[in-house]
Amino acid sequence: MAKCQMTGKRHMVGNRVSHANNRTKKAREANIQSKRFYIPEQGRWVRLKVSTRAIRTITKDGVLKCAKKNGVKI
Repeated sequence: MAKCQMTGKRHMVGNRVSHANNRTKKAREANIQSKRFYIPEQGRWVRLKVSTRAIRTITKDGVLKCAKKNGVKI
């Protein structure tokens, strides 16, 4: 059970419904990737487990801005 370190996104739980309307629990895993990001202000690399949506946001805004917005200490 992975969790995005930046946004806190986790897996979702729902029901798998058969043709006979039998219901069983099913987990949809979030697309979590382990990725290195460079922080130019600090001159160092950090490795984060983040969702693909968070990767796009970090690429656009920068690691420090996203971390500050989400309350993550880097």
